[in-house]
Amino acid sequence: MDMATRNFLYRIEVRNKGSGGPRIEALQADVRALSMGTLRSARQIALYFVEGEIAPEEMNLLGLFLFSDPVEQEFRWEVVGQGRSEAIDAGGARTGDFGGAAAAEIVSLAPAEIAGAGASSPRVVEICRKPGVTDPVAIEIVRAAQELGVKGLKRAATGVRWELEADWLDEQSVARITKMLLANPVIERWEFGEIRPVFPQESARPVPVETYDIAAMDDAALIALSAERRLALDLEEMCAIRTWFAGAGRAATDVELEMIAQTWSEHCVHKTFKADVEVRGELWQKDAAAGAAGKLENAAQPHSPYPPVVHGIFSTYIKKTTEEIAAPWVRSAFVDNAGIVSFDGQWDISFKVETHNHPSAIEPFGGANTGVGGVIRDIMGVSARPIAVMDILCFGPPDMPEEELPQGSLHPRMIARGVVAGVEDYGNKMGIPTVNGAIHFHPGYAANPLVYCGCVGLAPAGVHHHEPKAGDRVIVLGGRTGRDGIRGATFSSMRMDGSTGDVAGASVQIGDPIVQKRTLDVLLAARDAGLYDAVTDCGAGGLSSAVGEMASELGADIELEKIGTKYPGLAPWEIWLSEAQERMVLAVPEVSVGAFAELCSRFGSEFWDIGSFRGDGRLVIRMRGEVVLDLPMEFVHKGIPQKRLVAEAPVKNRGQTTSLPKGAPQKVKKRGLTPFFKNVSCERIVRRYDYEVQGGTVVKPFAGPEGDAPQDAAVLKPQGTGGAWGIALSNALRPDYAEIDPYRAAWAVVDEAVRNAVAVGSDPERIAILDNFCMGDPNDPAVMWALLESARGLRDAALAFGTPIISGKDSFYNEYLGPDGRRHAVPPSLLVSALGFVPDVSKAVTSFLKSPGDSIWLVGRFEPSFLDKDAAGAEADLGAVPGVDPGAQVVYKALFEAMQAGEVAAAHDLSEGGLTLALAEMCMGGRKGADIVLPPSQEPAGRAMKECAASPLGLHGMVRDLLLFGESAGCLLVEVRAGQDEAFGRHFGEEQAFRIGAVSQMPVMRIHDGDSEILSVSISDMLKAWKDSAGEVLP
Repeated sequence: MDMATRNFLYRIEVRNKGSGGPRIEALQADVRALSMGTLRSARQIALYFVEGEIAPEEMNLLGLFLFSDPVEQEFRWEVVGQGRSEAIDAGGARTGDFGGAAAAEIVSLAPAEIAGAGASSPRVVEICRKPGVTDPVAIEIVRAAQELGVKGLKRAATGVRWELEADWLDEQSVARITKMLLANPVIERWEFGEIRPVFPQESARPVPVETYDIAAMDDAALIALSAERRLALDLEEMCAIRTWFAGAGRAATDVELEMIAQTWSEHCVHKTFKADVEVRGELWQKDAAAGAAGKLENAAQPHSPYPPVVHGIFSTYIKKTTEEIAAPWVRSAFVDNAGIVSFDGQWDISFKVETHNHPSAIEPFGGANTGVGGVIRDIMGVSARPIAVMDILCFGPPDMPEEELPQGSLHPRMIARGVVAGVEDYGNKMGIPTVNGAIHFHPGYAANPLVYCGCVGLAPAGVHHHEPKAGDRVIVLGGRTGRDGIRGATFSSMRMDGSTGDVAGASVQIGDPIVQKRTLDVLLAARDAGLYDAVTDCGAGGLSSAVGEMASELGADIELEKIGTKYPGLAPWEIWLSEAQERMVLAVPEVSVGAFAELCSRFGSEFWDIGSFRGDGRLVIRMRGEVVLDLPMEFVHKGIPQKRLVAEAPVKNRGQTTSLPKGAPQKVKKRGLTPFFKNVSCERIVRRYDYEVQGGTVVKPFAGPEGDAPQDAAVLKPQGTGGAWGIALSNALRPDYAEIDPYRAAWAVVDEAVRNAVAVGSDPERIAILDNFCMGDPNDPAVMWALLESARGLRDAALAFGTPIISGKDSFYNEYLGPDGRRHAVPPSLLVSALGFVPDVSKAVTSFLKSPGDSIWLVGRFEPSFLDKDAAGAEADLGAVPGVDPGAQVVYKALFEAMQAGEVAAAHDLSEGGLTLALAEMCMGGRKGADIVLPPSQEPAGRAMKECAASPLGLHGMVRDLLLFGESAGCLLVEVRAGQDEAFGRHFGEEQAFRIGAVSQMPVMRIHDGDSEILSVSISDMLKAWKDSAGEVLP
């Protein structure tokens, strides 16, 4: 058999020489957590498939230099279906045929028991990606093989083989493990045995354009068409389209319908935030009347009574806020892909946070992976170099019983594992540090995970250009176009259900960070050379959105056949709507195209010249000369009907409290320090992210003598900038608060994000914030009420703190409809991210205790009112959301002055778990003890103690729990250097700061109530609880 001149499919197996490893340990922990039993052994084998005219010697070359690491791995290959195989040892010597004695002796591909000698064979499952799903490794295999001189290799695929052993394993249990923990049916297929890859069906035949006589359709037909094509448009919107085409006197093409649906989708046009919202409900009427009479229920709470109709939440509560603050250092807000602020006069900082929720629910790795990639492109879209990434992840309880999981959804453990891996993969490979984030657990996130991805960029001041000119060429730069991501914009604008994975599988994207890194290199060089007039990224809606937005005034002529595709056979509407990743669109003057092409060649990036900008406001698209779309941009962007929605206040009153059942016991002494899900150490996840690449991270996610003290915010010194200036990044999200009182919750997250930034040394007078709203179905009046209250709280807090809102994002329809008709919706989830400016990074402050003898101060108005159910040992959260404190900004300014004076050694904000958890983290991080006394003799904490005793929470012995673990807005713990107490105190006004104790050399955290000790926990016990619990909770 002449293998060198014939086309074959080859299978390559690569196994680690040792056993175990993080992935194996994680699988075994997951199987135990799901009460399936214990695996006796598990082995993961990487699979690669290559097809082409490849000689045996070339296969050995690929195996040694491309597929395996000879130090840690061994490989073997075979010709699929031919029986021809080879095994190669670490030195490259041929050791025999596949499965031969020599291979078993030298290569040791499997232990004897797995090979079948002396024990039952393991259960085997092999997994590959479905055809058409992007496989970045396979793409790199083809490219690298060409560089190695293996020119006959035509295409490749990857997979994984699992070998599992346990006495209790049978076909049913293996199938359950596969579906819940190993494979995702949306993008993967598997066999319980050997698998063969299925490559995409390639057809060179052009796909015809479909037309619809929409002008002749009645209302029922319009709704049916919207459902059939998954346009996610309502009847009023479909009628508007019918009216336009009736006036035009022609049928609509599928390309036109799909582009209009994409442009009018909730994801792209934000119609809920632009809607007219009618406000109903008794609570509103009572509040409005009180506001008109000047009688407020809570004088400390700013009050903005609603009019009967709110004409646009965005314009009324968000954009207007930034305009009123009018910070002179804000360069751009709500105009570009990201908000832009001035850094030091020479440089600008850009900041954007996006969500990628629906994609992460059906394919966690790809959803999170492309979420990070997409927000990085947002920064690239304002001509900036990405310098930092952040991620805030929301999952269902990791120990959720399978029977409680909504049918058809993935288990939270699988979602969490995939999402974390996706975040890690993209930022690390692009060389961008992941410096800040958080993880939240809530039952509402079980079928609806929330994945917030943020990115910060740096660019020379004023360098960003965003005005294309008539005659400019429309250039697509970066990745090729495929079927991945089809209808992602409309998919994200719909509620999910058990069929979502089947019908929306094409909406899943898989990223390729290496391609995006090359794209970034070209873009920055083109920026510096002045080669383009405008740039934007291809995100939701693909070229339809990117070109459509850039051509919204000018229009454009586009030739679809010139767009580079991954494979032939794509329909014109698929090419136009594809959300294939790693693509940017630029407006390049014709005279600069040659120089741009040279840059692409230098950096190894592809580009395609697909047309030009017109000047008459009309978009015309052709496919091989045939017009497939001809629409005025005026209709596409402004023809959508005005949305009308209703917000209705719930019956319950603001600040409602929940008390313990009568006779509930006091548990503090018995319990010690309770580690909650949200308070376990996230170190095991953070260590997977490279947070020091680029060399600018001053305050890292973890610090302290052992490098495990969590920090309130990250501080970076952007490389290439002069002086001592730096930036701080922080975030806050409180869905538990929002379920009780979304207005106060919004105040709380603005306060916490600002407080976290101040805690590391940010100037409180120079902090910008971003908002990200994630809600359920906006057609539900209760959801709209929560949105309205959240937006109002955001505005009031931003005005109080003087923090301009420079960018934001909304995500709706975060609901899952079970087969029983039950809605599973996320709690109202407003993420606020803060960008602070640190005047001198050498004075940045960390959170861990430093020196015995230093004083410990409680700063801020300490009025704990909310007790987490885990701290209380109760079935539900107790108390009211902490009251707002408009005067907190004054306290933060005083603290900042003390930091600049060098009086502060450490600072840590009080948030989840209250004072005790904050102090515990400071003690653990510094490996120092603390002795404090509660309540302070001074007001207002003493007043809070008395008020608590008179409240429902004060009954049944819960006062101490409230002081220990209760949550209060606007507070921090501060370590003041020895001898600096008097100077530190002078910065603050009456009732703003109190000395409550001191740092101790003894490794014990002690809290006293007068002369009696109410809590004493050793640092070693705290560390054990804090870290050991993480393995059972975090992926």
